[in-house]
Amino acid sequence: MAFAQEDLDLVLVPIGLLLMLAYNLFFLYRYLHFPKTTVMGVENDDKRAWVEAILQGNVDERAIGVNVVTSNVSAATFFASVCLTLCSLLGAWIANLPSSSNIFHAVLLFGDPKPSTAAIKYLCLLLCFLVSFACFLQSARHHVHASYLITTPGSLIDPEDVKVVVIRGGEFWSLGHRSLYFALSLLLWFFGPVPMFTSSVTLVMILHHHDKYSIPIKRRPLRKKTQIADRV
Repeated sequence: MAFAQEDLDLVLVPIGLLLMLAYNLFFLYRYLHFPKTTVMGVENDDKRAWVEAILQGNVDERAIGVNVVTSNVSAATFFASVCLTLCSLLGAWIANLPSSSNIFHAVLLFGDPKPSTAAIKYLCLLLCFLVSFACFLQSARHHVHASYLITTPGSLIDPEDVKVVVIRGGEFWSLGHRSLYFALSLLLWFFGPVPMFTSSVTLVMILHHHDKYSIPIKRRPLRKKTQIADRV
């Protein structure tokens, strides 16, 4: 039985998706068990130090912290709006699938040109945008919660609670972006399984270089306000 060009979708696309999924699971394992070897783990340490410094400051310094959190909320809300808009456009595109699927036939590199395959492409891309929208929405929610905790007067709030909320917001932010990375590969699938597989391999190499952290940075220990007052 001859191997047809249409069968490339059944081979290259699952391999590309499994490759990206395997790398992200590998990164999750490193992040949970060896956080110092990942960029996200080091960034979490910086966020913990930032929360401690902000909570030790006065009202003006806490206002600066709220401005930082607000900028994160704005960025997450922007990405969530973009994802929701793309979901709406894809929904309208899927509703007009018989005519819209012909657009990519002229530039399709091998692959299966059947409308059923095009429908699977649209649905997979829509799913990635929906997951990304949900993650960015959760990121904005956690950062809004962090702004409430930071502006709480006195010592009613445990700093560890603020750290958890800020870090959780950053984790959802990262999940939203990684879902967009999957969407990028699926978007190239419209031009054929070969571009999709090539983009998956390229993204894995870029993410591995971006996520790996191997250069130690020396940081000064955070000084308490009492220590600063004693020196003055």
